[in-house]
This record gives sequence, C-alpha cells and structure tokens, in this order.
Amino acid sequence: MLAAGEAGVGGTISGATAIAGIGETAYHRRGGSPDAEFKMALQATIAAAEDAGLDVRAIDGFSSFSGDRNDGARLATALDLPDLKYSATVGVSGHAAAAIANAAAAVAAGYADYVVAFRALAQGQFGRFGQFGGYGGGAGTVDTVGFPGSWTVPYGVLAPVQTYTLRTTRFLHDHGIHQDALRAISLACYHHAQRNPRAVMYGRPLEADDYDSSRWIVEPQHLFDCCMENDCAAAVIVTTAERARDLRHDAALILGIATGSDRRQFPAAQGGPDFATSNMKNVARRAFAMAGVTPADVDVAQLYDNFTGAVLMSIVEHGFCTPEEVNEFVTFENLTAPGGRLPVNTSGGNIAEAYVHGIGLVLEAVRQLRGTSTSQVDGAEVALATAAPLAFVTGSIILG
Repeated sequence: MLAAGEAGVGGTISGATAIAGIGETAYHRRGGSPDAEFKMALQATIAAAEDAGLDVRAIDGFSSFSGDRNDGARLATALDLPDLKYSATVGVSGHAAAAIANAAAAVAAGYADYVVAFRALAQGQFGRFGQFGGYGGGAGTVDTVGFPGSWTVPYGVLAPVQTYTLRTTRFLHDHGIHQDALRAISLACYHHAQRNPRAVMYGRPLEADDYDSSRWIVEPQHLFDCCMENDCAAAVIVTTAERARDLRHDAALILGIATGSDRRQFPAAQGGPDFATSNMKNVARRAFAMAGVTPADVDVAQLYDNFTGAVLMSIVEHGFCTPEEVNEFVTFENLTAPGGRLPVNTSGGNIAEAYVHGIGLVLEAVRQLRGTSTSQVDGAEVALATAAPLAFVTGSIILG
C-alpha cells in the first residue's frame, strides 16, 4: 500500500489525496426535516470541518453532482469564506465518486487546498427522486418526455425502480440466482442499522418473514429491496495527504477512484448489448488498478444500494464472486460485520440508514478505517464505496 503523499504509478493521484473530515446532518424521512436543503448543506460542511479540526474558513472549494441546487458560491457566501478557488457540479450520475474525484483532482493540481464534496437533499421541500416526475423525471434517469424516454414511457417504464429492475430480472434469470440473495442484502442492511443510532431504521429490525410478506414494488424487488427517500445532507473534506497529516484524524487515503461507463450503456431505451449489468465492470477494473489492490484485499464494502439488485451485480462486477457463486456467497452471514467474508453497508446503507445519494456510504467507509463504525470490522485497512450502479455513468472509490 502507498504511503501518505506518495504519488501512484503511471502518474495517478493514488495515495496523494485523502478524506480528512466527514460531516452529516440528522437523517429524516422525506418531508421530516425542519431545515431547508441549503441549510442542511451548510450544517454538513461545518460538521465536516469540525471533524477534521479545521477552521471552516480554510475551505476553498465545493464539489457536488447530479444537478445539486446548492451552488458553491452561495455556500461560500453563507460561510463567509475569504477565497473560493474551486466550484463544480458534475452532471447526471457518477454521483459521490465523481464529486470526490473532482475534489481530489483539484487539490492534487493545486487549484484549491480543502474541497468539500457534498450532497444535500430535501425531498419534502423539492420533490421525490423515486417517483415519476420528481425532479423532472428522477435523478439518474433521463428525459422522460423527449429521447430516449419517448421509447419507454408509453409502455409504462416511468420510475427508476422500473428501469433498473429489468436489468436485475435478466441477471437473476441468466445465472439461476435465487430471491434469497436479494433478501440477504436487505436483511444485512437492516441488521447493521440496528446498531447505528443515526439510521432512520434504527429500532426497526427486519426479519425474513417481514421481507417475504412485503409488497412487490417491481418484481422481483420487494418494498425492502428499495432505498428510502430522505431529507438530509452529508459532506467530506478532501485535501492532500500531506496537509491531512496535520489534522485531527488519521486520514483515509484515496487509493483508487474511477468513474465512467461500459460500452454502449446509455440505458433508458433498454438497448445495450450487455443488458444484465450494473455498468461497473470498467470502473471496478480501473479503480483496483489505480489502488494497486485486488478484491481479496478489501475488508469492507459500502455498495450503493438504490436497489438490492444493484448491490448484487456490483458484488459480481467488482470480482468478489462469479455469477455462478452468488447463491453461495451472497448470504446474510457473509455480508454482516464483524465476521462476514464481505461485510456490506455496515451503517445500514441507503436502504436502512439514509439515502444521501451515496455520500453517506463514503462516510461509513471512512469510519471503518478509523475504527469508529457502529458495526466495526476488526483491523479494516481497505474499504470500497461504489456510486450509481445501473446508471449510465458509475463510480468506485477505494480508501485505505
């Protein structure tokens, strides 16, 4: 593994940048936050600075994604920052990985010193992501009025869960995968949430019978296969590994980070040549290559769980098992901390902690490396976090 500040092989920034601070608001059900979305973005930023032991006025950059409404200049003004050097919002998808990749690139290039990568959501204030028409068709989807939605909307494929479950169905069918694998992912998320007082589903355990008897949303995915809709915000502070040494915590080094797409994966018209995929094969390969580690080196994984089918395919496409091994590998025992072969979503994830579009998963990866998770994996040294599986631009982050 690279030492802090040591440049990666082939001119990459592996090991040269780090996450030095993490912050979040309280997590609320959709419509439950007493604060506006912009205020929550500020709260998460301030909390991340406090966690890092950094004067908030040292922040000089912001990075977000998928049409975030909280402009960096407005945040800088509210925080009275003396010098905003960098502000960027990535377009649709790539999600947290893209926001953090841009922040890492900015500090490695010297454009800024401390860049906040963040997400703030107030679905009660602005509309629901998971419902047709929310946010103009739903984040991570495409235009549902023009091309290519015009090819799918007339046939009733309206919401993200419908679009993405088609891929899951094909994957299960092609490889003889049982419903038990999807159930195991959901139960693992809820199990970890019962140890996490921050989680929206804390104190609400899920049993196998509850999962089995819950209504279908889009078969084969039940209610508990789908992420929540929440009001909340989360943020990380990205800086150079060298600067991070002087801050409060041992930094989580960004060993590998990749965003992008596989061949012909613009998905909404359902015409890709590789249909049964989370679209993470290329980003997984490039993230591992940059980090200089293998799937066997990963101690804990925070896998973006918009739907359990996405987690299932992400496990396979990151090389933790083959499709033929899924029924044996993806079990409750293997996915839960501390003793599972691959503990997954140890804070509860998007399904049971809160849906912050994946930033929350990155916070949990950092906590695992610090040894402060509520479902800690003993001696965790390498953590994976994924972003936006099934979308047409995805991402993976490897921290160590």
